[in-house]
Amino acid sequence: MHPDWDLAHTHLDAPTAQLPAGLAATPDHWQQRLRRTPGGHLLRPDGNAMLTALATGRPMHLLHLTRSLDAIRTSGHLRAFDRHRHALTPAEDHQVTRSVTDRVRAAAPLLDLMLATATGRRHPDAGPFLDQLAAAVPVMPYLGYLYFETTSEYLMLHSTSTATKNLAERGEMNNHLYKQLAFTAVDTMGTLFDIGRFRPGHQRLLDLIDAIEPGLSQHAAAFVRDRLCHRFTATALTPATDATAFTFTGTGTGTGTGTGTDDLRTAATPLLGQLLFREVRLLDRYPQLYHLFEQEKAAEAWTYWNRRRAALPYNATCGPKGEIGVNPADPHARITVWTAEQCARGLLHPTEQIPAVPAPRLAPWVFTPLRDRTDEELWNSRPVLA
Repeated sequence: MHPDWDLAHTHLDAPTAQLPAGLAATPDHWQQRLRRTPGGHLLRPDGNAMLTALATGRPMHLLHLTRSLDAIRTSGHLRAFDRHRHALTPAEDHQVTRSVTDRVRAAAPLLDLMLATATGRRHPDAGPFLDQLAAAVPVMPYLGYLYFETTSEYLMLHSTSTATKNLAERGEMNNHLYKQLAFTAVDTMGTLFDIGRFRPGHQRLLDLIDAIEPGLSQHAAAFVRDRLCHRFTATALTPATDATAFTFTGTGTGTGTGTGTDDLRTAATPLLGQLLFREVRLLDRYPQLYHLFEQEKAAEAWTYWNRRRAALPYNATCGPKGEIGVNPADPHARITVWTAEQCARGLLHPTEQIPAVPAPRLAPWVFTPLRDRTDEELWNSRPVLA
């Protein structure tokens, strides 16, 4: 099993992973800081209802929303890119690599600022930093994901509303907070949930947070700046990289197929892999390449989960995306699927068991629209950097 799957997961029994050298704050420091927040006790396995339930081995009940039930009834971070790169035409390969290097070069001032902040060499004012971050998201949508998840983490851990306290007494985080944030911040989120479009500037972010819970924005900007810079540095660079010595400025200056990414391949492999895969997904021919690029990555994840006995993998300690799912390749899973109806009290009641079983294969491309391509079309028409 490739070691990068370990780097992509958090193990609650040993949460400290290999990280780039030079970080000013250790994972233990952040863990202690987060646990001192009003909702910090929910980060402990014994204080979180979901984590407690996962550890018991008892049945879990998950909710899945689908628009394709009838169709289901009737039908019943770089290695993968390199391995299948030969499936791209020379023009496609050039388009992908050139676009990635252009994005890195355009965002380099902010990326270097985040490294310097995470390593304690800079301490930018939070307001201008968030404005600069928001301006960079259209160039590098990956930053929108980090921005949203970090803000969601702040909301769920710092909220002191009555609803949040009531949920905390039951060992649950108030997931409604980040849903309000997402749908309020991005007008099109109800049509296509793409947090790569999350890009409020400083004042807009404070207004969004105070609209959710008055007064909660007081420490938000500084928290988001510090936490996001740490998370970016920890996840973008390889463990062998010294974050105090590396710079994104000047990387990717080559031209031509396969060049201009050598520095990133060595020092920022996780970030490069994420950027390359996103670019491949934007190719006009990607519907035909979908299974080739995605199936192997999915199979590796399923194998990793099986070896780690992860029947119900979930996203992040706080679960800012609210994602917990079934490992479809788990050899020991016993899964039943029911439809449900909502009663007047808002509760769900099982109504009909259906013969649907999760299978370790990808959904057809037609059912998996990835995003609105408006921003990508604007990027593709950009002036080419010299």
